[in-house]
Amino acid sequence: MSNALNALRKQLRLKRKQVSRYEQKKAELQVLHQLRRLSKFKSATKIGLYLHAFGEVHTQKLLELCFQQKKQVYLPMICNMNQTLVWVKISANQYFNKRFSHHPLGMKEPMASRGKHISTLDLLIMPLLACDHNGTRIGMGGGFYDRTLATAKYRPYRLGLAHSFQYVEEPLFRQKWDQPLDSLLTPTRQYRFSR
Repeated sequence: MSNALNALRKQLRLKRKQVSRYEQKKAELQVLHQLRRLSKFKSATKIGLYLHAFGEVHTQKLLELCFQQKKQVYLPMICNMNQTLVWVKISANQYFNKRFSHHPLGMKEPMASRGKHISTLDLLIMPLLACDHNGTRIGMGGGFYDRTLATAKYRPYRLGLAHSFQYVEEPLFRQKWDQPLDSLLTPTRQYRFSR
């Protein structure tokens, strides 16, 4: 990994951690407002989401909206055998009763023994550290989303979720294994990319 990429990751992780509680709530509501109007969200039945843990745009209201609209919600769980993600369907009851386990990397995961392949999903809403005008996504560095998406060529629709400062003007270097986004949603706008 290049020094420039390391520095960018470090800078954006820090900036993301410094987002105040007020700004997080505001960003979450603005993203929620935009998500409601997206045709890809309206038509999706099976939606993969994440539980925020590291300063990402919060997803509580998004999860609640999915449950209100009777959409099937899937959360990622790391498969230790091949370091990819499997997707576990959760119920509103499970979510509101906080039935999750803690992964050593610091995030919460659904408690389940088996999950589904990512191709089960219609829409995947993903966290990120940075995204450029080509849809190149830089994650936390574990490569879980990239490895997982590499096995699903046609589905699901890939929607990144980020604070406005995470959209960068300068093109990011894309490795051959990096999986681009179809679009990015920030509190202020949506960016669409051709894959």
